[in-house]
Amino acid sequence: MNKVEQMLGLAMRARKVLTGEETIVKAVRQGEVRLVILSNDASGNTRKKIMDKCTYYHVPCVLYGDRVTLGSALGKEQRVAVGVTDAGFAKKIGQLIGQNQTGVDE
Repeated sequence: MNKVEQMLGLAMRARKVLTGEETIVKAVRQGEVRLVILSNDASGNTRKKIMDKCTYYHVPCVLYGDRVTLGSALGKEQRVAVGVTDAGFAKKIGQLIGQNQTGVDE
């Protein structure tokens, strides 16, 4: 388990994570979400819906892992979309995902 998944697990235990497509779309609209993480294997329709909503409401949205990876990081079943509600967790997870995408791992 890498640092991104560890931070997601920590955020989940702190109750600063939302899951589920409709829940996340609603929370983005209400300004409750600071970062949205989509699995790379999300369907085209789900990806477009969530990314469009994030773009409109200026919420960062990143692609990471697959649905099994996201689910296991949260201690749940498979998850396609994860919303982080805490600004601190969102910032740190965003930084870690950015580092992982450029090939740098702490």
